[in-house]
Amino acid sequence: MTAAIPTQPPTQPPASSPAPSPAPSSSRTSGRSVLGAADHRAIAVARALAMDAVESAGSGHPGTALALAPVAHLLFQRHIRHDPADAAWEGRDRFVLSCGHASILQYTQLHLTGYGLEVDDLRRFRQLGSLTPGHPELGHTTGVEMTTGPLGQGVATAVGMAMALKRDEGRFTGGVDAHDGSSAGSAVPARTVWVVCSDGDLQEGISYEAGALAGRHGLDNLVVVWDDNSIQIEGSTDLTTREDTAARFTAQGWFVRTVGLGADGDIDTDALDAALSAARAHEGRPSLIVLKSQIAWPAPNAVNTPASHGAPLGAAEVAATKALLGVAEEPFTVPADVLAHTRAALGRGAELHRAWDEALAEWAAAHPARAAARERAIRPVDAAEAAAALPVFEPGAEIAPRDASGQVIQALAEALPRLWGGSADLGDSNRTTIKNGGSFLPAAEAGLSGRNIHWGVREHAMAAALNGIAIVGYDTPFAGTFLVFSDYERPSLRLASLMGLPVVHVWSHDSVALGADGPTHQPVEHLASLRAMPGLSVVRPADAAETAAAWLSALARAGAGPSAAHRAGPVGLVLARQALPVLPTATEAVRDGVARGAYVVAGAGETADVILLASGSEVALALTGRAVLAERGIAARVVSVPCKDWFAEQDAAYRDAVLPPSVRARVVVEAASAFGWHDLIGDAGRAVTIDGFGLSASASDAMTAMGMTTDAVVAAALESLDVAGTAGTAGTAGTAAGTAAGSR
Repeated sequence: MTAAIPTQPPTQPPASSPAPSPAPSSSRTSGRSVLGAADHRAIAVARALAMDAVESAGSGHPGTALALAPVAHLLFQRHIRHDPADAAWEGRDRFVLSCGHASILQYTQLHLTGYGLEVDDLRRFRQLGSLTPGHPELGHTTGVEMTTGPLGQGVATAVGMAMALKRDEGRFTGGVDAHDGSSAGSAVPARTVWVVCSDGDLQEGISYEAGALAGRHGLDNLVVVWDDNSIQIEGSTDLTTREDTAARFTAQGWFVRTVGLGADGDIDTDALDAALSAARAHEGRPSLIVLKSQIAWPAPNAVNTPASHGAPLGAAEVAATKALLGVAEEPFTVPADVLAHTRAALGRGAELHRAWDEALAEWAAAHPARAAARERAIRPVDAAEAAAALPVFEPGAEIAPRDASGQVIQALAEALPRLWGGSADLGDSNRTTIKNGGSFLPAAEAGLSGRNIHWGVREHAMAAALNGIAIVGYDTPFAGTFLVFSDYERPSLRLASLMGLPVVHVWSHDSVALGADGPTHQPVEHLASLRAMPGLSVVRPADAAETAAAWLSALARAGAGPSAAHRAGPVGLVLARQALPVLPTATEAVRDGVARGAYVVAGAGETADVILLASGSEVALALTGRAVLAERGIAARVVSVPCKDWFAEQDAAYRDAVLPPSVRARVVVEAASAFGWHDLIGDAGRAVTIDGFGLSASASDAMTAMGMTTDAVVAAALESLDVAGTAGTAGTAGTAAGTAAGSR
């Protein structure tokens, strides 16, 4: 079968129009000065591999991988500074495929450039246990810098990566404006974050937030290539938008260039190469390259069709396309000369690696004090050092957990230079501002060393950028907002959990006790829904001492590394606004108890009729209920449960010591939904919780109106005792908990 390669003028027709008219295949290499014949042959093979992988899997997204093969080749062969032999090399650029559905585009390059991904891995695309899952996954496939798939996330996370690399550039330059990362006496090359994104990425609202952030911070180490192919699943993008996207990014402070189609309808590689070089060299602004393309080019019947986005092309179309490309029809054929050409990237990478390391060593020798400061700033968290820095709170003192967290942040900031964060325009309310830490701002404003990030009212992008900072790995990032606004962070929280990223979210104003702001600001279902997310540790401390311990546990997990017994992952600190009494427990017992997720705060070593489980401000309420029950001759044990997930990690012996199985009478006390507690309270258990929206009133009136009272706790305990059939037995539980369970 023979056919000519299709062409298409820059102004594209609606998706329902006929396939574009053909042009002679000889135009395929005409006017190409940047890439030679060997490069075009490699691009053709990459296109064939993408089609083969999708056909083999029976599913996937071939259209973008076909169209953008020249883009990926240019990036991996000419622009990205990388060493395929060492994917973790510190001096490398970062590449993010924000349109993660086109994962095979990246996998083919990882194979061709020598990252250890082999043809057999491409054959197993999207199969169980393969190294080539449907979307790129951090930690699963060597060379993948982040997990992508939800559109917009890659773009926003890349902003965080660029911020982290800019901050590190400031460690070299002392905050001096030096785009190339140079400092007196040496030149350590700066690192660039390269992103390929789709129409869908830039339609998602998160891209608006992230674009504004990148523009404000002048992230000239960020280059985004937008695949402007005017096609979506449902048809032409004209169905959904008339926005001038280039003007939007220009208004946000970006350097924008447009690259039109080549004369043959393919990517104009000369123009794109020039645009990529200009973007990398441009100072003071992030760059957006608006790249005109045709989805599925050069497939003769699939080009410019929505169907080519997310379904195999079919054997006949693949064969026809391969004929146009001049490649072997046999699936997964990679000629030796093509592989030799593309894997020259290994040699170039080794030289880049050597030169960067040499420049780093020269800089360190010329600036020993600054080098020592950088080494201290980026080293992993030392849990013992963090523990020594923590404030100790006096028992009986009244302090709000959000205020205690603010004090902890100040103390930790002095000891841990890598602690870096801010809030969504709520620094005063969240207590997240590092005093005397300065503001993180562009180098031209001498702000690269600033400790406080001003995210603005942008929780969605804030959470994603936080992930990017954590991926780079130089800093321990934190971000604050109200718990109710964690709803805006969910997609990024989920990806942080998938990637196991050590980020800390500070969520204050944790219940109806925030008071008169009313139900729009009072979280009810949030704790349950956040706890349901695998890999996210939700910690709700009962007092200032538990708050300090929660920070310590979060940092200890962050610094333990991937080989630790407990997997690093995001931690959400849920903090009460109101003042709470510091309970009389030894500091080490609190720290151990919080790290274990639950521990006995009253009644350890004693027999018990009923167990009162509580978190946060309701621990004090449970203790009050315990006292009333004692007056009636009923022995109650009070267990603080700051983190259910951490408690679930403990061995059965510890869990049974804290919650003896023989004590079936149990009550959970929490100013939030009861959902998710029944695994701990059992069939005889009762819940003093809030399962409806709150109301506008003072904190105390709101709590009373919503049933969070001592009387309710006592009544629930009596009912549970009645159901369990153990009322007044005061001896059904053993004393195994003892000191190990955190006796007060």
